[in-house]
Amino acid sequence: MAVAVVCALLAAVSNALATVLQRRAASTVPLSKGFSGSLITSLARRPVWLGGMAAVMAAACFQALALYNGALSVVQPIFVLELPTALLIAGLIFHRSLPRQGWAGVACIVVGVGTALGAASPTAGSSQTGMVRWIPVLVLCGAVTVLLIGAALRRPAGKARAAAFALGAAIGYALTAALMKSAAYTWDTRGPVGFFTAWQTYGFALAGVTALFLLENALQSGPIAASQPVLTMGDAVLSISLGVVLYGERIRTGWWLVPELAGAAVTLAGALLLTTTPMAKSLLAPLPDRT
Repeated sequence: MAVAVVCALLAAVSNALATVLQRRAASTVPLSKGFSGSLITSLARRPVWLGGMAAVMAAACFQALALYNGALSVVQPIFVLELPTALLIAGLIFHRSLPRQGWAGVACIVVGVGTALGAASPTAGSSQTGMVRWIPVLVLCGAVTVLLIGAALRRPAGKARAAAFALGAAIGYALTAALMKSAAYTWDTRGPVGFFTAWQTYGFALAGVTALFLLENALQSGPIAASQPVLTMGDAVLSISLGVVLYGERIRTGWWLVPELAGAAVTLAGALLLTTTPMAKSLLAPLPDRT
């Protein structure tokens, strides 16, 4: 389990770097290119975005190792640490220091995640699951994502649009992790041939690309303060749910729900503190008019 935690932390750092670089690139693209293939084409011409994609690939490798060695409900919640890490990296890149409010937010997130995971004490379930569980999960995730996309497209650029796209991305990333765990087990038991002939391999690739596309639109549509908390918290909660439903992982219930919810509340408070700092607003807010 220690290997899984270390790999998950490395994946969170890589994702944080990717978020900062991708956000920097997305802010230079006209809003009119949003939710179209030309958005990715325009971004691909920017070296900073390509650097972000390299960080995304590194994060995927670390994430696969983490999921192979640990439970989905342990690995994915650690990704909540991506939010404070992203702002710390942004501060280093743009030579800005995090204010006292920001450090309070970092402390809240670290304490909150630690408290929630310690209280939940997730235990590993099975390494593989059948189609009887996959089918309803895929149908529900797909339907909710479509509804969120529709809601986002009906909104003008701003917080609501960014949050809707971010929640859709969170669903995509949680589903990607669940499928990746299954594909990693297939590689271990059936080798490369089994891996490349398993539907889960192409499923997590499709879910990952979809999530990335929705994230790019979220970053382009509004401030990171609207998208990043929704993305990180949504991914954590949904991943725990998928771990329980798909793989039979268990978390403690009963009175343990009190510290679990308290930890989640402290984490959310930390996220809000971080994303409302002047540093976050000045460095990561979208340009008001991009035509």
